[in-house]
Amino acid sequence: MEALQSPKTRSKILLGSVVTIVMLSGMPFFFGQIEKRNGIVLNDWVLAYLPAYNVSLLIFALIWGMAILIVYRALYNPHIYIKYAWTLFFVNLSRMITIMVFALDPPRGMVHLIDPITGIFYGNAVITKDLFYSGHTSTMVLVFLCLDKRNDKIIGFIAIICVMVLLLIQHIHYTIDVLAAPVFVYTIYLITSHFLKLDSPDKITGDEA
Repeated sequence: MEALQSPKTRSKILLGSVVTIVMLSGMPFFFGQIEKRNGIVLNDWVLAYLPAYNVSLLIFALIWGMAILIVYRALYNPHIYIKYAWTLFFVNLSRMITIMVFALDPPRGMVHLIDPITGIFYGNAVITKDLFYSGHTSTMVLVFLCLDKRNDKIIGFIAIICVMVLLLIQHIHYTIDVLAAPVFVYTIYLITSHFLKLDSPDKITGDEA
């Protein structure tokens, strides 16, 4: 591909992959430590009036469906991968900081969500205290921001709303967890794109679908 001819593009891909792998490899230890501490239970009036149901399959379908879409798009536009990998690194770093600062216990009535794939990054353990802010919502927002095509963004936006609602229905997160995630991710995305020049002139923009 033409974009891969640029040494800057190749270096961003390589370094982005390395920092992401390093970050993900340290997550099982981090979340294992977080799970051992005591936190507080928030008084969430939304969850108080919302019965808890197991909607894991719908959550997984939406998240992994969007994951497949962005991987497919990134195959034809490496800048999508660059933006995603670098922003993901800083999003995960910020989540680790906020999770350490805000010690929370899971909401009352929480139905466990166990993903056999992403569970690898949690040490294949049930993690319930990685609450503020929502990693599932963050993933969906980041995918939305990195996609270029108009139709993809429409699908991505709908998926974000659905996942946010489903996470609350399953009582996996507090309302503030899912509402704060888009704010954090969008801010980090803008800062990362600016300082690392991820929206460089040699970017290949896909045609509108």
